[in-house]
Amino acid sequence: MAGIDASALATALDARARADRLSGVVSLDLDGEPLFAAAYGLADRAHGIPNAVDTRFGMASASKGFTAAAVISLIDDGTLRLETPVRDILNADLPSVDKAVTVEHLLSHTSGIGDYLDEEADWEVDDYVLSVPVHELAETEQFVRAIDGHPQKFAPGERFSYCNGGYIVLAIVAERASGMPFHDLVAERVLTRAGMSRTAYLRLDELPGDAAQGYLHEDPESLRTNVLHLPVRGNGDGGAFTTVADLSRFWRGLIDGGIVPPSRVAEMIRPRSTVESERMRYGMGVWLDLDGPGLVLVGYDAGVSIYSRFDPETRMTVTVVANTPEGVWGVTRTLREELAKA
Repeated sequence: MAGIDASALATALDARARADRLSGVVSLDLDGEPLFAAAYGLADRAHGIPNAVDTRFGMASASKGFTAAAVISLIDDGTLRLETPVRDILNADLPSVDKAVTVEHLLSHTSGIGDYLDEEADWEVDDYVLSVPVHELAETEQFVRAIDGHPQKFAPGERFSYCNGGYIVLAIVAERASGMPFHDLVAERVLTRAGMSRTAYLRLDELPGDAAQGYLHEDPESLRTNVLHLPVRGNGDGGAFTTVADLSRFWRGLIDGGIVPPSRVAEMIRPRSTVESERMRYGMGVWLDLDGPGLVLVGYDAGVSIYSRFDPETRMTVTVVANTPEGVWGVTRTLREELAKA
């Protein structure tokens, strides 16, 4: 990995992005210094506005890393513990959550709770999958009824099972334990500490001009956006908007102890499960290379795809983000192939 030729890697990723007609951004930097950045396609198809390297894109599940970092900060200050039973904080809400489920189980996707957005379900990207009207999902407590009523799938700690609902429960727990709204907590404990001034949980129905619309279909002629398919504002399980430069700041802020102390970071990035289907391992809020040093954030949803990898040995960040659901995966495969050669 240390011998990667950044110029050759950039050439390969750029070629694949162009071949795939990527609508998004590809970025490589070394310790924050740009090596390559290129934007492709349109941020707003209806008005012909192109993507730029500083366009803000939806992150889908990639922002679970922010949730995890915020929760870890509450553990560091003694507000929570990894072994805290979430039942103690949920009280009468979400009665199907097993009394043995802890904060650590939720962070590591080993809680076994039923999921309101089951990754194993057979649904298409343009399906309407939320049981609560999307405009009612703007604040954390509004998600309680959206994730309620899903029975426990297995005993806590038994195995890994990716769970979006688990990260909503984390947001509820963090908000109630800290007494601070979840979005404010992430802004104060993560975004500000890492210097991420362009990252925020934007409402899909009032996106600013520097944010890309999320499109359901790859066809550049299709104007159908994701505004009716996702919560109107992201929460614990994903949905923040960011730039490629801010993602690099997140990685460096995290690994350098600017968000939480290094001992806490070590716990976050310690591999806890091997997920062969994804060819990766999982820590707490962060994916890891199956065989290598890389730390990864990844997200997929209606109108969103994103993959960001930070190598703590070389301090190279590679981020590929798109405002379509399938846009980044070809470029990501090329990235993995190039890294495997090094």
